[in-house]
Amino acid sequence: IEENYNMNFPLFIFLLCFVLTFILRIPIALGMLMSSIYYFALAPGPATGLQMAATQFLTQLNVKFILIAVPLFVFAAKVMNTGKVTEMVFIFANTLVGKWRGGMGHVNVVASIIFSGMTGSAVADASGLGIMEIEAMRKHGYEDSFSCAITAASATIGPIFPPSIPMVFYAMLSGASIGNLFLGGMAPGILIGLALMVYIAYIAKKRNYPRGEKYTLKEFIRNIAIAFPALLTPVILLGGIYSGIVTPTEAGALAGFYAVIISFFV
Repeated sequence: IEENYNMNFPLFIFLLCFVLTFILRIPIALGMLMSSIYYFALAPGPATGLQMAATQFLTQLNVKFILIAVPLFVFAAKVMNTGKVTEMVFIFANTLVGKWRGGMGHVNVVASIIFSGMTGSAVADASGLGIMEIEAMRKHGYEDSFSCAITAASATIGPIFPPSIPMVFYAMLSGASIGNLFLGGMAPGILIGLALMVYIAYIAKKRNYPRGEKYTLKEFIRNIAIAFPALLTPVILLGGIYSGIVTPTEAGALAGFYAVIISFFV
């Protein structure tokens, strides 16, 4: 009985302190810290609480090292949105499919697929590239409702197409191979993009949306050359991961570094 009391009393104090911090509107991080200090101070045995904290810290640091990839990919996406990368991607997509009927809608989808291969984030796509896409579609006479719908739908490819940030979390929780998860996300991402483009082609014909500008061979090559540094990003990231040269976490750091280089020096 005494042993159970010694084990349960610190836990009771921890929960009590944690609830009190909520009632007193103390910031969550500070409340967790205060409650944990009380628990470690009252835990039975010599330095039991501190030993537990050290063990958990080292264990979780090893297991969750892969999570470092998440802020790195978020940083890369932010740099790409504020730099020239989104513009490069848009130029390439417009050169590739802009001449089709409803071209700006197709450009929207293709650009989102490419950008997804750089960031793995729907928010980054919608907040950066999406603004540019909606403005371009508006200038070409597309309704705002259609433009926003296509932008939102194409942005959802981000969490599916590698390097997907949600897949990083899933790999950490399940122990699955993140390389295999990334590989498995490529086909669904491309299929979703193709389905959206089929729908856009149908709506464009029905509503008689305009075709985009046709480029000469010289202009086509020039635009590809302009966008080439940005197009290398998914090749470097995914190629590095699948070849085993870099881990997903290292790929995130590489994405951030490369985004800085092409945004400010290219």
